[in-house]
Amino acid sequence: MTAEGAAPEAADSSDAPQVETEATESVPADSPVEAEASSEEPAAEEAPAPARKKKEKNRGPLELIEEEEEAPAEVGEMDWYILKVQSNREKSICANLWRRVKMAGLESYFDQIMVPTEDIVEFKNGKKKITKRKLYPGYIVVHMAINDDTWFLVRETGGIGDFTGAAGRPTPMLSHEVERITKKAESEEAGEEPVKTNIRFKLGDHVRITEGTFENFEGDVEGIDETNGRVTVMINIFGRTTPVEMEHWQMEPV
Repeated sequence: MTAEGAAPEAADSSDAPQVETEATESVPADSPVEAEASSEEPAAEEAPAPARKKKEKNRGPLELIEEEEEAPAEVGEMDWYILKVQSNREKSICANLWRRVKMAGLESYFDQIMVPTEDIVEFKNGKKKITKRKLYPGYIVVHMAINDDTWFLVRETGGIGDFTGAAGRPTPMLSHEVERITKKAESEEAGEEPVKTNIRFKLGDHVRITEGTFENFEGDVEGIDETNGRVTVMINIFGRTTPVEMEHWQMEPV
């Protein structure tokens, strides 16, 4: 009886069910270990390249484009200004100023730099020659926008004295002055501007006629026709003052 009763106790104390229970409990479907592993995996997958670097990479070109688009708006309004320069160097000073403008990258602030001139006819050694005469000797004109950079560049260019204006402040040219210069330049380029004659006399000069019917008569210059090269002289004929029109080369100053 005792042996038979002990057999069930030995069977109850067997480790087999415990081993099976431990194996079953070590891999449950809702194990906290597996849940933690599954929750960590998405976090690892969501770690791409740093978002900040990607944002900075995309921002750079956009900023450059915005700067390029906004740059022309800063040029400002352009006006015509007169610059006092060294006499007989007007043309070379214009070329030097343009060169400095390009080197400084300020072309957008300058439109034209010019020496105002007009075509005239001269007679030398009996030959006719067309040359250019300066309208304003010792000055050049510039169409530009004034700011700190352009003002400093102009003032620091060799041969340039200063802008014309009161108290050192650049004063734009008047509209009729600008119109005279620009229209003359456009007409000369198109061949529409009549060529004037370089006449060495001015109104009121006393002259002596050297050729023609009234040779050796003296009188005062009353009128000058630069387009046709003729001069009107008031001379005394039979006690009366009479206007006589002559070629400018038929007289000499007294």
